[in-house]
Parts: sequence; C-alpha cells; structure tokens
Amino acid sequence: MAAALSSKMAVAPAFKATSRPAARRAPVSVQAASAPAFVPDMNRRVTMNFLLAGAIGAPAIGLAGPFALFFVPPSVGGGGGGTVAKDALGNDVKSTSWLATHPIGDRSLVQGLKADATYLIVNTEGSIEKYGLNAVCTHLGCVVPWNKAENKFMCPCHGSQYNAEGKKIRGPAPLSLALAHCDIVDDLVSFTPWTETDFRTGEKPWWS
Repeated sequence: MAAALSSKMAVAPAFKATSRPAARRAPVSVQAASAPAFVPDMNRRVTMNFLLAGAIGAPAIGLAGPFALFFVPPSVGGGGGGTVAKDALGNDVKSTSWLATHPIGDRSLVQGLKADATYLIVNTEGSIEKYGLNAVCTHLGCVVPWNKAENKFMCPCHGSQYNAEGKKIRGPAPLSLALAHCDIVDDLVSFTPWTETDFRTGEKPWWS
C-alpha cells in the first residue's frame, strides 16, 4: 500500500505557484491650459495711465480746495477787503459791543492779520483807534503784555519795552511792534496791512 502511494506521488506532476505580473498603467500627463499672454501696446498703456491718474487726482483735488480754504483768514466784502478781527472765542469783533465793555485807554488782544495776536486800542475819544498793534515781540517772538500801571508794553521774556503806541523804548528788541490799519466796516472791526511810513519812527515799515 505504501509502495503504491509512493509511485503515485512520483508520477504526479509537480505544481509550482506562479505569480502574474502586475498590469502596467500608461503614464498620464496633465497639462494646464494657459491663456495667451496679453501685452498692451504703448498707446493702451498711456491711456490706462491717464485713466488711473484721473481716478486718483479728481477726488484729491476736490478735497484740497476746502482744506486750503481752511487756512485762509476770513475777510469782509466790499472795497476794504480787510481781515475781520476775532475775539478769544473766535467770534467776529463788532465795534458797538466791544466799546460797551472796553473803556477808554483799553488795550486788549484780538486775532488780526495772519491770525497774529493784535492789540485793539480804545482811544481817548472812546472809539477804536485807527491802527492795531501786533503783539509779537520783535526780539524772539514772545507775546508782549500791556502793563496798565506802567502805561507801556513790557515783554516778560527778556525785558524789552514799548510805549503805548508800540514804539520800542528798551531792548534787546531791535524794532517797534508792527502796525496794521484798523477800520470799521458794517460795525465789524477789520485789519488791513500797513504799508506806508511808520508814523512813530518816520521810517519805512520793516514788516512789509
């Protein structure tokens, strides 16, 4: 029996496991679609630059106008064309109301030409003087206060002094206080530049 089994096994064909080769996939190439390059010619580029400049410039110009006008001092109409004086609160100074609260000999500050501090003077006749005095010291630019007891302007910074008309009487300030014409237009106090001879010194105005 054992011999018969052995003979059968001997004649049985040998079985060998074989593996099938894996199927090869063809490589897939992906190409991105690209739009044809567009390069504008010179005329188109110039036109586009003009359009861009216009789009940016128009709003800028529109904003620049009001911004610039903000720094222009207000002026009255008519032939005078002066700058209206402003009080400490920024209100227009009116002659009638000013004289009602400021006595003879008073020298009080208002905003004058170029927004400089300027003395408005009430003369001995009880009216506003025909000139105003710029309060800026001609030495180093301090605002010079009026000393009523001494009847003169006395600078606290370096001791310069000016008389009641603003003429320099003591240094180190080299020059007198600048003048400005003062007029009443429709009850409004207004200033205009003083360009003629300085009546205090007989010289040409150094500030013009």
